[in-house]
Amino acid sequence: MKERETFGSRLGFILVSAGCAVGLGNVWKFPYMTGKYGGAAFILIYLVFLVLLGLPILVSEFAVGRSSRLSTARAFHKLEPEGSNFHKYSYMGMIGNYMLMMFYTMVAGWMMYYCYVMATGKLSGASSDEVSGFFSNLMTSTGTMTGWMIVAVLLSFGVCSLGLQNGIERITKVMMICLLALIVVLAVHSVTLDGAMEGVKFYLVPNLDNIREAGLGNVIFGALSQAFFTLSIGIGAMEIFGSYMGKECTLAGESINILILDTFVALMAGLIIIPACFAFNVEPGAGPGLVFITLPNVFNQMAGGRLWGALFFLFMSFAALSTVIAVFENILSFAMDLWGWKRNKAVLFNIVLLIILSMPAILGFGPWSGVQILGEGTNIMDLEDFIISNNILPLGSVIFVIFCASKNGWGWDNFIREANTGKGMKFPTCIRNYMLWVIPIVVAIIYLKGYYDMFQPKGNTYLIPWMIVGIAMLILVGWIVFGHSKKNKK
Repeated sequence: MKERETFGSRLGFILVSAGCAVGLGNVWKFPYMTGKYGGAAFILIYLVFLVLLGLPILVSEFAVGRSSRLSTARAFHKLEPEGSNFHKYSYMGMIGNYMLMMFYTMVAGWMMYYCYVMATGKLSGASSDEVSGFFSNLMTSTGTMTGWMIVAVLLSFGVCSLGLQNGIERITKVMMICLLALIVVLAVHSVTLDGAMEGVKFYLVPNLDNIREAGLGNVIFGALSQAFFTLSIGIGAMEIFGSYMGKECTLAGESINILILDTFVALMAGLIIIPACFAFNVEPGAGPGLVFITLPNVFNQMAGGRLWGALFFLFMSFAALSTVIAVFENILSFAMDLWGWKRNKAVLFNIVLLIILSMPAILGFGPWSGVQILGEGTNIMDLEDFIISNNILPLGSVIFVIFCASKNGWGWDNFIREANTGKGMKFPTCIRNYMLWVIPIVVAIIYLKGYYDMFQPKGNTYLIPWMIVGIAMLILVGWIVFGHSKKNKK
């Protein structure tokens, strides 16, 4: 068997893994939620949940990867005891990676397109209505979105084709260092604008009135949900990088470094967006409208706005592409682990497949806009995002944690031995019951509340059947965790 590739340096592993964790949701959701839910008070609650919930799941993924030296496609097969059902999750994990890329490649294309638009001055001097209309036109321009999606796919697979050390590690290190430099420059510029300090206070100063208005329960749940979803855990996107790790360092210490980088980017993104919005009396709303409509209007009012706008969308492009490259590497590893394909063969096959799979999300804004499975006003991208974010990510996280903590799975002793191999912070050995019971229950609550929040406003027509789907998915996880197979194909 060919020897497993490994990272060339510890820094490479940390930056590549952080690049996978740093996603676009950090940039356009975290700042809004922080301001809405009480500023620094929300951040403190978020950080507590990040350590209590995100860290054990992240360490679990890394441990499975480093011990098995395989991707999610085969890792459970190798580590599980005879008769276990955990290997059935490999199919869900593979589907999750493909599903995520079916719309993420399109959004990465949006970022690169807007970087080009801002750099060439196509929105310079445009009115608010013209900026809004420009984004609306993009959403219905199937050709433009397809072209930039293909650029994102080719660039990212081009990096992956060069291999782990020569391609992914070397290029992602440069990209992440540039991203961190850009975000600091942009944040410093934003907070020094006239009137920006009101935005800084809104963002970072604890605001009990906002907490009371939103409700303490909603604030806690918002912080809990954001902490859970920020790390790209649950589909094996992190597990693959564990399989490329050496044994020199403990997994808890490396995971803490990734948590710190991910949180730093989220916090700094808020220091870019919210003070700038306050400086120009613009409401810092959430979602794509904030990035593609609100901020271009802000840059148009700013001295040197064309440059700052281009730099901002370059930063956003790096954030998007670092995630795409990381998940593409996981996708390539499936073919290499399952069928023994060489890297270049897997790259060529998946370039074609991902371009085809990315088309429904693009067509969902145009010719297929009538497909509204989740209810009126939704689209195909919403459906794909719901399947991955509200289902596979949380359920996959539960499976990884129980696999590591349960005797039905890999087992606690095996997990702790792997997690604590090397120098650095040791993972606590006394929290097995917390991982086995508390984390799955908390994630199940997040999962079911996500269904309720999604469909309750639409009424019982949507709520009841979709809640049945959600409960059925939980039963499926129970079967994977507690069921038994007569024969495992190892």
